Amino acid sequence: MLATIERVRYPVVLFDFDGTVVDSGAIILASMRHATETVLARRYSEQELVAKVGGPGLEAQMEAFAPDRVEELVRVYREHNEALHDELEAFDGIEHVLTTLKDEGRRLGLVTAKRRGTVDLAFARLPIEHFFDVVVAGDETQLHKPDPAPLLLALRRLEANAKDAAYVGDSPYDMQAARAAGMHAIGVTWGRIHDREALAEADVVVETAEELLDVL
Repeated sequence: MLATIERVRYPVVLFDFDGTVVDSGAIILASMRHATETVLARRYSEQELVAKVGGPGLEAQMEAFAPDRVEELVRVYREHNEALHDELEAFDGIEHVLTTLKDEGRRLGLVTAKRRGTVDLAFARLPIEHFFDVVVAGDETQLHKPDPAPLLLALRRLEANAKDAAYVGDSPYDMQAARAAGMHAIGVTWGRIHDREALAEADVVVETAEELLDVL
């Protein structure tokens, strides 16, 4: 090992998935646009489509568009989105980050609003599942980011304390959830879904994988 678990700043590092580990912003936007145009026959701006991405679950996102059409919007979104997972790629440098953290003896987790079945589609495309000691998907908790419940569930499964943990994400909801959970909040800008200003509640914001390793 490159370091012992006692010598690292954060023995536990949890990651958001979309926009943090995997470069999924384009397929999320495409699926949001497809669903709203197909079901509602309306074209929304890109800003309107991605405003809540990274926070509450898909149902809550679709409720903002049409409270009476949520089920249909979600179904059409998922049909379109899941078919695009064959195109999914990890961000440059992220596998090096995960490898380095594991070599240092850290315990890693994934906390995402995606359903576990959709996460598994991504894992089938990208061989990264083995890096994570725990995965908390969006269908495992009643409350979702910015509520800390998913992060706290991950900590319980790892039998870890919030003071020993950092959460890495690309959205304001990630930062709010980390703070509410008592964890160090690290924002990343490479997701291209939310800009740097949206990450104002982060303890620190990084722009590259190398910078992320530096702050961890």
